[in-house]
Amino acid sequence: MRTLEGLTIVTFEHAIAAPFCTRQLADLGARVIKVERPGAGDFARSYDTRTRGLASHFVWVNRSKESLTLDIKHPKAQAVLDALIAKADVVVQNLAPGAAARLGISWQLLSTKHPRLTLCDISGYGPDGPYRDKKAYDLLIQSEAGLVSISGTKEHPSKSGASIADIAAGMYAYSNILAALLRRGVTGKGSHIEVSMLEAMVEWTSYALYYTYDNAQPPAREGASHAAIFPYGPFTSGNGITVILAVQNAREWESFCLTVLERPDVLANPAYSGNPQRVALRKELGLIIENVFHSLTGAQLVARLDKAEIANALMNDMQAVWDHPQLHARDRWTEIDSPVGKLRALFPPGMNREDDPHMGAVPSLGQHTDIVLSDLGFDFADIEALKTAGAV
Repeated sequence: MRTLEGLTIVTFEHAIAAPFCTRQLADLGARVIKVERPGAGDFARSYDTRTRGLASHFVWVNRSKESLTLDIKHPKAQAVLDALIAKADVVVQNLAPGAAARLGISWQLLSTKHPRLTLCDISGYGPDGPYRDKKAYDLLIQSEAGLVSISGTKEHPSKSGASIADIAAGMYAYSNILAALLRRGVTGKGSHIEVSMLEAMVEWTSYALYYTYDNAQPPAREGASHAAIFPYGPFTSGNGITVILAVQNAREWESFCLTVLERPDVLANPAYSGNPQRVALRKELGLIIENVFHSLTGAQLVARLDKAEIANALMNDMQAVWDHPQLHARDRWTEIDSPVGKLRALFPPGMNREDDPHMGAVPSLGQHTDIVLSDLGFDFADIEALKTAGAV
């Protein structure tokens, strides 16, 4: 039996944060019913066509779900909404600010009708405060949370290449929902969870917050290098391979100088004796390191780093990740179904084949409408009437 088998999640979601949360719940075996607008659906369906005609974002966060098309503003939709929520253990929503309350999907209303229900509201800034009505997307939250100000190069601040504000909010929603389900098992009562993308992202940037405590200077933008540790970041070998390395302490610095650089004179130089000194002389020391690395191939450089027990990695592109030998050796890839056929998918981190994660299909828009409505007690005539009225 999968961990969440037998539980039903009803989700009014779009984009990434809420769908990422509910996909984790689906991975654990919960039935996730995704309510989408008739005709258009989740707007992430049209972000791009890079996955054999499907949107890459949508494929990523929507496998194993059932798609129910429902115009939740339609007068005839209320009976479906009521039946859906009555069957749900958890309701998740990341609609536009204020929309859930206007549609009757609020804690004040739902908790009185369904005391065992957990409601998870995901928003950009939270339900109150001066920013409560502002729209929020990943880049905007990365900026508001200060991440962009400490990322990139001196000349060019940069966002993260991954949607980490969405991911952070989605993972806090997921973990809080699991905690709420455990709590319900003890108390018999549901919970109200409010996850703010801003708060999730600020938590993830808290190292930088504490680094600037009492108005101290913020960490410098150093591209892929570390602002407070050196050498720590990308270096290029003589044949153009980029290798990321990290020297974290005095023992590693000694090993790096003797085994990788083969420069005992650099180790003996007191100007480089501690990390603060090396950070201050980053440019000067970087030239010494680069001069040695340019005489080595990427393979030779990695071999020296491994011998010296210095942490290192290659700067892989996406194709190299698909082909990564570690992922293949650990048998981490499987296949899922989709409207365009089989697609490769990574097993959920922390779960193995023996755990039997639910690796279900990416749904087409409205694919499960008839099935879901039938399960809710609507007969064929009812369903056809809803379709004719444009409610589903």
